[in-house]
Amino acid sequence: MNVTRYKCSVLAVDDDPAILAILTGQLGGDFDVITACSAEQARVTLSKRSVDIVLSDLQLPDETGLSLLDWVRRTAPRTARVLITGTARMQDAVDAINHSQVHRLVLKPWRSEDLLQTLRAISRSLLLERSHEHLLDELRKLNLELEQRVQTRTQELEHALGQLQQANLILERMAATDPLTGLANRRAIDAIARKELQRRTRLPGPIAVLWIDADHFGRVNKDYSQIAGDQVLVWLAGILQSSIRTIDTLGRVGGEEFMVLAPGTDVVGAEALAERLRTSVEAAQTVYLGHTIRMTVSIGVAVAEDGTPAGYEQLREIAAQTLKEAKEAGRNRAIIRLIPPPAA
Repeated sequence: MNVTRYKCSVLAVDDDPAILAILTGQLGGDFDVITACSAEQARVTLSKRSVDIVLSDLQLPDETGLSLLDWVRRTAPRTARVLITGTARMQDAVDAINHSQVHRLVLKPWRSEDLLQTLRAISRSLLLERSHEHLLDELRKLNLELEQRVQTRTQELEHALGQLQQANLILERMAATDPLTGLANRRAIDAIARKELQRRTRLPGPIAVLWIDADHFGRVNKDYSQIAGDQVLVWLAGILQSSIRTIDTLGRVGGEEFMVLAPGTDVVGAEALAERLRTSVEAAQTVYLGHTIRMTVSIGVAVAEDGTPAGYEQLREIAAQTLKEAKEAGRNRAIIRLIPPPAA
């Protein structure tokens, strides 16, 4: 059976034809590349067709790339936004993340493979989101059909049960993902952790579990709304995800609680990771209906050094205990505890 692979579309915006030619050559194998040499030309293109990803240079002849990407955010929020810049100013990065809410920031000169990997990751995220939406639509239709058949023709119960089983299969495919943040959910990260600890019995090494809680999160829902709270959780998930390594796993394990499983991480690495997560959140901000919202997190960390046996329940319990200590000590801090080695 022939399967046609969907190519995500990329609108590359730069006033240098040579740069556009390079981007077309580098990305054309994986993406449907469209080019524009100005923000105005990009707006015209976007008014005529939908685009999956907009990749814009910071400096454009008629306006800044940040201004263009902010317009894209407001007019086509489902379009991913990537900013390319050769001037790596901190203020540009802050504006890109907080105001235009870009998905990635790429520095010139870039490596072709790095840029491809960045856009591939965005593409996978877009396709996964659409797949989930499609699955949800299918589930709604199946449930509606099931209700109608049960109400009107109870004699078709066997057929209706078959439809219910099909709906449950769809739910199982979605059961490993937190629908709000797109992260692994509690069930999924528990399974990943137990599998990693089984692997650790064959290939010994250090491991760390970090339990993260958003400080005073209830104030966001109280002062603004639950919708604002959801926005903050999605924003927090993005900051935390960007602060961990590719081999680490981040999951949402509660309302405003997250967990990081960090294999190969000793106490020094755990301290560095926890501080990176804490400071990244503390330094950032999000905006909801014109209101700037800042957050901090408290982190409890359990570390088993190389040669120290540890079970998942033990690591999780110690991480939870140290998280409680971090919150009782004033919040916005990380407390780390080593699993004691076995007695000689």
